[in-house]
Amino acid sequence: MWAFGSAGLANVLSATMRIGPAGFALFCVYSLAGFLPLGAAWLAAAPGEAIARLWLFSWARMLREAVADLLPFSQIGGIVVGTRSLMQAGIAPARVYAALVVDMTTEMAAQLVFTLFGLGLMATILMGTGAVALRPLILGGTAAMIAAMILFFVAQRPTLLLAERIAKHFLPDTAATMAGLLDALRETYAERGRVVAAFAFNLIGWTVSALGAWLVLHMMGAEISVWSVLSLESLIFTLRSVAFAIPGAIGVQEATYALAAPLFGLPAEMALALSLVKRAREVVIGLPTLIVWQAREARAVVAARLR
Repeated sequence: MWAFGSAGLANVLSATMRIGPAGFALFCVYSLAGFLPLGAAWLAAAPGEAIARLWLFSWARMLREAVADLLPFSQIGGIVVGTRSLMQAGIAPARVYAALVVDMTTEMAAQLVFTLFGLGLMATILMGTGAVALRPLILGGTAAMIAAMILFFVAQRPTLLLAERIAKHFLPDTAATMAGLLDALRETYAERGRVVAAFAFNLIGWTVSALGAWLVLHMMGAEISVWSVLSLESLIFTLRSVAFAIPGAIGVQEATYALAAPLFGLPAEMALALSLVKRAREVVIGLPTLIVWQAREARAVVAARLR
């Protein structure tokens, strides 16, 4: 509320309306296309799955985002629902979980590269300006993301081994799945080309998402360069990742736009209008996705009862 109050709610709404229905529809279509490289990254991390299943992995990625953005379960809930959709399609649980681990690892690595690129741009663009006030925000967010990525990568094998031991003692039915998960992880990491492909597709996904923000601002009539938008979005992505426990990073995204956008010559009301358009896009794409997911779940329950 502080962000919208400081910029003036009327000004924010006025800027938001500049995109128009056709522009918003274009942005939604563009965003839907952005799930293809993300689905391709997850597919690349699943050796043995045919390229024809790209739509399935893209759909699972849409579910991950929809649940994380619209339901009060944050990122964890999205991961659970997305992986469940793949297993319901007949993919072995060990392969699904292993692909998820590799996909998330390469996604975090790609985000780190994108963030460092954005920080380099920021240092060039904002040199000599009042960006010193943002330094703790930028460095703190980047340091937290790097620490989380290192912890996630280093802890993969020990955590899975511990889970396997626990499963053998308390959940013998799942012990084989855990052992299969370790084997699937070794198989995937042994195929360096697939890991590199997953990283590349995730990096494309981050870039496509950032360019979507530039598209919205361009349709609003904002005078800001692509490089400035890439730099600003790298900061937004970083802080949203750090605030993963907050569903949709509500408040974090808006406050960061209000504080950082003026340094790039973008009025705060225009940046907050961009944030509103992004939120509206999440609802327009995410809500139908959740409805379809619920319909499929209900159909599966009914089919199971009829057997």
